[in-house]
Amino acid sequence: MEISLPLDKMTNLDKIAVMEKLWDDLCRDPESISSPEWHKEVLQAREREINEGKAEFTAFDRAKEKIRNQTK
Repeated sequence: MEISLPLDKMTNLDKIAVMEKLWDDLCRDPESISSPEWHKEVLQAREREINEGKAEFTAFDRAKEKIRNQTK
C-alpha cells in the first residue's frame, strides 16, 4: 500500500499529530512488533555495567542539554 501525505503543506504540529496517531495505533498491540536482536544485546550490556558498578548516569536535564548542544 502506498500512502501519500501532503508533507510540504503540513505544519510541524500537524506532522507530530500524525506521528502520535501512528504511535498510538502501534501501541495497541505491542506484541506484534518485535525488537531487533541488537537491542536485547545493548540492554544486557547496560545491565551488566550497572551490576558491575561501571555505569555512569546523567541527570535528565543535563542529558537534554548535552544533546541540544551536540545538534546545534
